[in-house]
Order: sequence, then structure tokens, then C-alpha cells
Amino acid sequence: MWEVKYLTEAVTDMEKLDHGQCIEVVRKIKQGAASPLPKSEGGYGQSLGSRSSTRLTGSSKINFLKLSQRVVYFLVKSDKAMKIVVISAKAGDEIYLIAQKRKQ
Repeated sequence: MWEVKYLTEAVTDMEKLDHGQCIEVVRKIKQGAASPLPKSEGGYGQSLGSRSSTRLTGSSKINFLKLSQRVVYFLVKSDKAMKIVVISAKAGDEIYLIAQKRKQ
């Protein structure tokens, strides 16, 4: 199990969710922490790469279809830590721009 760490901004994102959403997001993050590697490497997350407006290679995401939410995280393999960067509604590429800014 990887240790889950949240950026301060991601904690603020979490506080904006209603109680039911928060419970579901935490549950899925814990589930992902058991195997946070990308699906291509046998894990839980979906790999993110570079797009025209963002460079998130090495980051992954968890989608919440019923909640219309998305979590972006990256792994610090040396610490075996899963760092949550942003928790936000699926709104086009905006979440990826936020993630890129916060990751820097």
C-alpha cells in the first residue's frame, strides 16, 4: 500500500465536495493507493501525458463517472507516496491546467 499525501490545494478541493462525494472520493483514492501505477503497468490509474497545453507525463488520474469528478495524482516512487494534486469536476482540460500549475 502506498502512502497517500495531499497537496494543500487538494485538501481545499476536497472540502468543497459534499459529504457523500467526499466519502466516495476518499474510498476510491484508498483503493487506488493499493496499486497506483498506471493500468498499462498493472495498476489502477489512467496515465496522463503531454497535450498541447499541458505536460503531465508521469501523472495519473482516477475518474468518477457517477460523480463527474476526477483526481489527478503523481507518484514519488522513492517514498512510495501517491501525491494527490487536484480533485475537481470534469470540465474539459481545466483540471489538467490546474494540475500542471500545482505540480510545479
